Amino acid sequence: MTFLVANLPPVHCWIRREFLYDFKSGHGEYEPCTWVTIKSLRSQALRIESYLPRYAALYDKIPLHAYVSRITDLEPDKFLSLDTLQIWDCFSYDIAVIQKAFLRNLSCEFFAKDRQLHKGDYLFTVDNAAPDLNTLDTSYSEWPEDHKSFNFIQLNNGQYAAQPNNRCRFFDAASNPQEILHPDFKVATKKWVVETNPKWRLGDSDTVTYE
Repeated sequence: MTFLVANLPPVHCWIRREFLYDFKSGHGEYEPCTWVTIKSLRSQALRIESYLPRYAALYDKIPLHAYVSRITDLEPDKFLSLDTLQIWDCFSYDIAVIQKAFLRNLSCEFFAKDRQLHKGDYLFTVDNAAPDLNTLDTSYSEWPEDHKSFNFIQLNNGQYAAQPNNRCRFFDAASNPQEILHPDFKVATKKWVVETNPKWRLGDSDTVTYE
């Protein structure tokens, strides 16, 4: 777990140039880039730092809807908004990035705010947690009913999304049946611990193989 900034897998893509010029110019143009790091600012959208090889420069604090995976066969007038691509703000400043091995190269879809299914391919996952115990935890990042992770998806429309598990389905041809069920699960509300049984009070024993 790192504070504020974490390294990303090197995703090669393009940035909409208006984001590089504070929306004063560059509209309809694209700049090649590579993702370098991601920043988690509590109660704000995720921000990505990218390397711009044509300028040998870094540019950071750019939200997800600034990026596209290709510059052909795009329909910018149909691009999804930022709050559709990422429906939750960051939960804390403490952040981790992992590529879930089982999901690697799997196709997926997510159910969006527009009540439509949007398809793509899984990339990696970003997650938040509370700070260390010497820092007051004022976030919801470890509350089971509120915690959300961010699964990054390269969408078929050319954009990228960061969606929680409960909005996504990941398709594994080797294990999925022909008819896939609709997830109708309930939100998890319980914390699970294993050291609350009074039988396991061992301070009076020096036996290694306690019973």
